Amino acid sequence: MRRTLLSPVRFMCLFVLLSGMSAAGYGQRLLTIEQALDIAEENSPALRDSRMNLERYQQSLIAQRASLRSRFSLNLTPVNYQKNRQFETRLSQWYTNESFSTGGQFMVQQPILLTDGTISLINNLSWQDNRSLTGDVETSNRSFQNRLYLELSQPIFTYNTRKMALKEIEFAYENANISYALQRLRTEVDITQQFYNVYSEQSRLDISHEELKNAQQSYDIIKNKVDADLAARDELFQAELNLATAKSTVESGLTTLENNKDQLKKVLGIPLDEQLTVVTEVNIQEVDINLEQAIESGLSSRLELRQREIEAEQLEFDMIETKALNEFKGEINLSLGLTGDNGEFGAIYKNPTQSPQVMVTFTVPIFDWGEKKARVKAQEIARKIHDYQTRDAEIDIEMDIRQAWRQLENYRRQIGIAEQNVNNAQLTYDLNLTRYREGDITGMDMNQFQTQLSNQRISYTRALIDYKVQLLNMKILSLYDFEKRTPIVPLEIKK
Repeated sequence: MRRTLLSPVRFMCLFVLLSGMSAAGYGQRLLTIEQALDIAEENSPALRDSRMNLERYQQSLIAQRASLRSRFSLNLTPVNYQKNRQFETRLSQWYTNESFSTGGQFMVQQPILLTDGTISLINNLSWQDNRSLTGDVETSNRSFQNRLYLELSQPIFTYNTRKMALKEIEFAYENANISYALQRLRTEVDITQQFYNVYSEQSRLDISHEELKNAQQSYDIIKNKVDADLAARDELFQAELNLATAKSTVESGLTTLENNKDQLKKVLGIPLDEQLTVVTEVNIQEVDINLEQAIESGLSSRLELRQREIEAEQLEFDMIETKALNEFKGEINLSLGLTGDNGEFGAIYKNPTQSPQVMVTFTVPIFDWGEKKARVKAQEIARKIHDYQTRDAEIDIEMDIRQAWRQLENYRRQIGIAEQNVNNAQLTYDLNLTRYREGDITGMDMNQFQTQLSNQRISYTRALIDYKVQLLNMKILSLYDFEKRTPIVPLEIKK
């Protein structure tokens, strides 16, 4: 069943629209809910911060992947001059050494993600002019030297730190994507709520203007009667009181409306001094929602549960690092190359020397006073806490969906009741207005009927708005659009 506001409120919508169009030429912005959501996508402070956080983790992931590629480096030593007086213990005599050298190192390093090792190709080229003076004997040497070798460094008996670091950053980036998607959903709910708060206050203000108009009409009627000695003067006093109250309500409504507009501007990220009027037609198409389908969709699609899975993976990484404390581990270093030296650059490798090297080192823990055991136990407790919290989160999701479904059913019933109440209040007001004009009831009685009608109109508007907001909330909770009968995919991770 499709319901819309009654004709007086429709008149209010038209009035607001025309007023906004008139004011548009003076800087007034007419804002629909779709436009509000588009503005928030670009300007919302919360979305901006979440988007920047996502970009930060994206750049971190790019940097981490780049670190796994080959690294090229060149180290130069243009000048290295030394002159030292030293004692040669083998010959038991002093000697003076003077040297001048220049050189450089070119290196290519390639990390190995699969094994956490590093393979390097290194070339050292240098030239030296070396002189030594021992007593009256002077020796000297001028030569080029080049060493070209391949080196492998490979950790053993331990976990792969590179692979785990990459995985951690990938998880952090995915988590940032999820946080951004969740913030977009939260912003949609927040913007919708704030938008309809402004709309509700506009409706309330229009009803207050109508009350003021009716109070003025009642005042004129009773004043004419009092002037003609057809009514007691105390009726005029009551009419004045009703008129003053109606004026006060209008002024209070204006203040509340502006405050709500400021709240909307804040979440939209637009200047507070910008003038705006929200424009919409509150109508609903009642949607049949299958509770079991909503729960199944929520438990299979909610991004918060994926965040829990990421947290579980991160806890596993923490456990691996904890178990690696004071662990037995080793490292293998292999290098193979050629070294040549000669006074002539072109003859460096005339008589090359092979320079292989093999080194295996082990770190053997002996006693840590129970540190590792205690830390592992602490991580196991943290993992159990996470498992309990995940189960509680699933229960909370199902409970939230159930409550939203019940609330929707309640709002649907309340709309029907509110619609009938408005009709009855309007008929009651019209009948008693005739009685008031004929002098059968007092101004105080008439004010009560006016207040009753206004309250029922406001309640009906609020019921329609509550239903629309709660329907959006159900869509967010279940990640399923029951109006379009399609699932929602709020997350698309860019690799």
